[in-house]
Amino acid sequence: MDKIIIKAGRTERQYWRDLWKYRELFYLLAWRDLLVRYKQTVVGVAWALIRPFITTVVLTVVFGIFGKMPAGGVPYGLLVLTGMLPWQFFSTALSESGNSLVTNSNLISKVYFPRMIVPAGSVITSFVDFLISAAFLVVLMAYYRYVPPPVIVFLPIFVVMAFAASFGVGLWLAALMVEYRDFRFIVPFIIQFGIYASPVAYLSSVVSDRFGDSGRFLYSINPIVGVIDGFRWCILGGQNTLYWPGQLMSVLGTVLCLVTGIWYFRKTERSFADLV
Repeated sequence: MDKIIIKAGRTERQYWRDLWKYRELFYLLAWRDLLVRYKQTVVGVAWALIRPFITTVVLTVVFGIFGKMPAGGVPYGLLVLTGMLPWQFFSTALSESGNSLVTNSNLISKVYFPRMIVPAGSVITSFVDFLISAAFLVVLMAYYRYVPPPVIVFLPIFVVMAFAASFGVGLWLAALMVEYRDFRFIVPFIIQFGIYASPVAYLSSVVSDRFGDSGRFLYSINPIVGVIDGFRWCILGGQNTLYWPGQLMSVLGTVLCLVTGIWYFRKTERSFADLV
């Protein structure tokens, strides 16, 4: 049986090596979260399909039928769903990873392991939900007989962007939640506001029409804007072109969220066991 010897300064010098060493714990926590998420529910994992379906219908009615927002030459339901999928992944990851350290307080206060494993497992669980929800998009595209353009081969790039943004912001929220429990109430508000502050139910070009290119450039500070635009460009094509200055801003915002999230998490990690 392997022995684990903890020496002074070892966790700092070998932290990233420890992440790999404790990968089985990462798999275990992610699998446990998947099992618990829909435990004792009537329809189980089908909620991963029901949630985006209901939200897509509501947003299509409000923005497409009553608001008469432009759809870029595609069915409005497809427009909304291609924005809803990355947004749902992002928002669910923020909610789950933000609460992850507090939820696993007993484990964190008793056993040594790289704490970053916990929010990472929550993001992975949210990503599995995203993959399941993507089946609804395939069905809807088949219903409309909509064939994706050749640029769909670039879709994994934007999936990686969504993952990086979710993980970076999730690390910030997880660390802040340990020290300031007020974030339990702030995070749901951010998520509720964010769905309207992101181009989930409308084209981001609407921002250009009202506020000009400078307004759209500032709007792209929100990293999820570039992700949603990228999803629509890859899946829908047509009039859904990329606004490259805003795309660059979203990429920089994603990198900034990831780097600073890791930095702040590592900075505060040593105090988690005492505060959680």
